[in-house]
Amino acid sequence: MKILMLLLGFSLAATSIAAPPKEGYQTMVAVTAPTRLDWTFALTNRSLDPIPKDFLPDYDSTRQSFDLFMPPKRDPKKLLPVVLFISPGKEPAGWKQFETACKELGFVFIGVREAGNDCPMKKRVRIVLDVLDEVRRTLPTDPDRTYVAGFSGGGRIACSIAFALPEHFGGVLSFCAAEEFRQESWLRQRCIDRLSVAFVTGTEDFNRGEVERWRGPQLKMVGARSRVWVQDKLGHGIPDGKIIPETLRWLDEGVKPRQELAKKYPATRAKTDTEPTREDAAKTLLAEGKERLKQRETQFSGLMLLQGCMNRWLGTKSAEEAKKILLDYEAKTDKPWEADDLVEQRKFLVAEAKSLDSYASGDLPAQYLKLRPDMAKKAIELWKLIFADGPATKAGEEAKKRIPELEKLTGK
Repeated sequence: MKILMLLLGFSLAATSIAAPPKEGYQTMVAVTAPTRLDWTFALTNRSLDPIPKDFLPDYDSTRQSFDLFMPPKRDPKKLLPVVLFISPGKEPAGWKQFETACKELGFVFIGVREAGNDCPMKKRVRIVLDVLDEVRRTLPTDPDRTYVAGFSGGGRIACSIAFALPEHFGGVLSFCAAEEFRQESWLRQRCIDRLSVAFVTGTEDFNRGEVERWRGPQLKMVGARSRVWVQDKLGHGIPDGKIIPETLRWLDEGVKPRQELAKKYPATRAKTDTEPTREDAAKTLLAEGKERLKQRETQFSGLMLLQGCMNRWLGTKSAEEAKKILLDYEAKTDKPWEADDLVEQRKFLVAEAKSLDSYASGDLPAQYLKLRPDMAKKAIELWKLIFADGPATKAGEEAKKRIPELEKLTGK
């Protein structure tokens, strides 16, 4: 296992107090200060400090606004559940479909503005996290019941943000779009341990195959709490009716495990209304990694957390300590965690091969038919890796059967 493989890697992937919001639905609520959340990590594999001047020039958080629903008759002693909705367009969307469920279940609803598909990725992510943190400043929100939702391109952004910053969310609710986890081992495991991922598509949605046969099953196969709903007669849109409260209740069913996880490992959950400094965040992640190293069964996850600390919080004292520990473990003769590394790699490889195979070989809408040969080729590459790894294994036998069938779809 090359536990220092990401050491030098880099890839794109002042607070004021605002008045508490009024009850009911409000439009054009202003952002009063820049987000305290680690927004650059949602775009790269590192928490950037300092942020390069050309990373998002001329951006002003206080020019952003959002729509907000504040539920009435709330218990002031309890934290509030939140739906943060990202639209594919400039204007907020989703409230019409979520209104009944939010009022019934007591959810705060946030409709993000000016963060549609035509908004550059960096700015889009920043706007979403500016808005979320603005609400966190003024309301006692519950990270275990904060769900980031979105439709179409907004659903993809919802997935990307939650999969990068799972400590701030309890789950994702994506309509007619889906994404996969990021590549960092520690971060993938964080998402598996903490998040509930709900995908909703329709029988007439042109992205149905992507959601139902590819990304949904892929996440489930690697151990995530993931479920797909298929709405009858729904095209590419946000469904009305009982499916919204049903998905919110399903997301809430994962609350207790999230709470128990945070009791054991505090770094898995963000604080309610504050954000730690880079050094404090790195220190907490380092402490969890060191604790996991004490037990053989959690040693691999501990090393991956140290790698995450080293890469995400580069330049901190904790990152330097994490690097030293990793080098010490790399120098050991006996490396039992390498077997765990191989198990994880195989699990994700098989899940990707099976789910992509299912998508490529099934029904596709007219606009995606031309992509079938390339998808089949990619699935063949994955199956060949699986076969080379273990021809006599169950996965290897499946690879042997699937490769000839997929070759028929490549045009050869």
